[in-house]
Amino acid sequence: MAGYNSDSEDDGGIVAEINITPLTDVFLVLLIIFMVTTSVIQNQGKNIDLPGADVSDETPQGVTVTVGADGEMLINDVVVAEDQLLAVLEVAIEDARDKIVVLRGDKEVLLGQAVNILDIAQQAGAKGIALATKPRSDGS
Repeated sequence: MAGYNSDSEDDGGIVAEINITPLTDVFLVLLIIFMVTTSVIQNQGKNIDLPGADVSDETPQGVTVTVGADGEMLINDVVVAEDQLLAVLEVAIEDARDKIVVLRGDKEVLLGQAVNILDIAQQAGAKGIALATKPRSDGS
C-alpha cells in the first residue's frame, strides 16, 4: 500500500449530501400562508345565525354590515359604535366597488334595528341594499 495516504483529499469521490435549504424555505412559506389564511378564516365575522331563505345565484359585492344578537355592529368585520355608523358607512361605501350594503343580521335582531341600519345606509349613499341569509334547510 505504498503511495496510499489516508489523510489526503479525495479528488474523485462522490459527495452524497442533501441540501435542505430549499426544502426549509418551502416549509416556511407554507407555514406563513397557513397562518395568514387561518387568521382570515377566524376573523371573517361573528357567529351569526342567519335566517333561512332561497339562495340567489348572484352575491353582491359591497359593504357588509353585521349585527350580532347582542347588538354589536361590524362594518366589513370592523367593530363600529352605533353613533359612528353613518360616518364609517359613508367612507366604506365610497371605497366599495358596488355601492350596495349587505346586512348580515342574527335572527334575534329586531326589525326596527335592521330598518334603522338600512335607512342610515341609504343616507350614507348606498345605491342598493341586500339581506344575507343562509340556504334554507328542510327543517326551516
